[in-house]
Amino acid sequence: MKTQLTTISLFVYVASCTQVTSDTSSTKIDAIKDSSTSNYKFVNGYPTPETVQKAYDEADLNRAIQCYRFFYPTVSIMATWKGNLKGGLIPNKVFGILDGTPQQLVFTPNSDTRYAGLGFDLSEGPMVVELPPGPIMAAANDMNQLYIMDMGLPGPDKGKGGKHLILPPGYSGAVPAGYHAGKSTTNRVLLLLRAIPLQGGPEAGEAMMKSVKIYPLHQTTKWTSPSWVNLNTPGLDFTPVSWEDNLKYWEELYELINTEPPYESYRVMYGELAELGIEKGKPFRPDARMKNILEQAARTGDAILRVESFADRRPEKQVWKDRQWEWAVLRYDNGTFDTKGYTDLYAREKWFYQAQIESPAMFNRAPGAGSLYWLGTKDKNGNYLDGSKTYKLTVPLPVPDKLFWSITIYDNLSRSEMPRIKIKLPCDHSMN
Repeated sequence: MKTQLTTISLFVYVASCTQVTSDTSSTKIDAIKDSSTSNYKFVNGYPTPETVQKAYDEADLNRAIQCYRFFYPTVSIMATWKGNLKGGLIPNKVFGILDGTPQQLVFTPNSDTRYAGLGFDLSEGPMVVELPPGPIMAAANDMNQLYIMDMGLPGPDKGKGGKHLILPPGYSGAVPAGYHAGKSTTNRVLLLLRAIPLQGGPEAGEAMMKSVKIYPLHQTTKWTSPSWVNLNTPGLDFTPVSWEDNLKYWEELYELINTEPPYESYRVMYGELAELGIEKGKPFRPDARMKNILEQAARTGDAILRVESFADRRPEKQVWKDRQWEWAVLRYDNGTFDTKGYTDLYAREKWFYQAQIESPAMFNRAPGAGSLYWLGTKDKNGNYLDGSKTYKLTVPLPVPDKLFWSITIYDNLSRSEMPRIKIKLPCDHSMN
């Protein structure tokens, strides 16, 4: 039995010899025919072989540049994840302590307090993070570097201690009473901890962070509490700097996409990647032409993000009209760069090229509740800061801080701490 279709339509295009009388249509057709006013050449409305090649090369390059910029946070957190693994971190089993010093490459860390990096693998189910009371701050992001939840002082427990539950993608089970829950878009999750004890110094902070309890919600086998490793290995790299301008960027992006579940909100961008040969479940084997395009896109994308970060064109970047200080975070409303009508991709790109982790608590500027991140790249005359010169920074006192304030110098190429920099502070400054 033959299948019958309701309708069949055939579209046949032919080179027309009919004169068009409409001025608008005539102008458009003349523009297509006239190669002197276009980078493309068409004969009787059809592209020449050279035009076909040029059009696809430019379309793929534009597509790749856009994908580079959009997926930069994903590739960046992949670098952090791998840096932790290289330092000895094992998901769910071994967690890391990092001082944040010039010995390693880390995007804009703060060396006044220690960090703890906790890597989770949720493929076997939800994980519980149980915090004790005290001045602990924590934020969990997934491998798309998307916000999952805050914990501790900036979280729902408000520093009073509590149980937090990190759910894997697609989880539909019930959340037990008494838990603060957040859902990840990937199986791998990175939780960053900081503790700012009122007394006792870094060692006291480290002890507080190590007192955090981690265990699975559903324990099917005997659970062993995670151990800790020191990540202060000289030369350890937690950044994507070595990948930023070459094919390695795309290889890392492909690896992540191929090993994590797809995120529904990224469907359109996954389609763009598929056109570049990066698709979940299929091998990534770019030919010479595509390699050249991807490498060019990486160089261009890296340059665009660097310009946006260090030559921000938005007027709202300026903190004070008579000074050069800028807001490192342009969009502070909700921690996810979302406005009422759109996601502010420019603000997202500026932040993630210089730093890591998104969180409402990190970006909140409300007095007594938030964090202020000010960025200085220029002197009072508007000239970029030069490491070979000496500068004087005047800090009005008292600084209106609740827990602490700090000044950190970074190398603009690596966005990591600058070695061998001496900062002399006034002896009467307040750190309370």
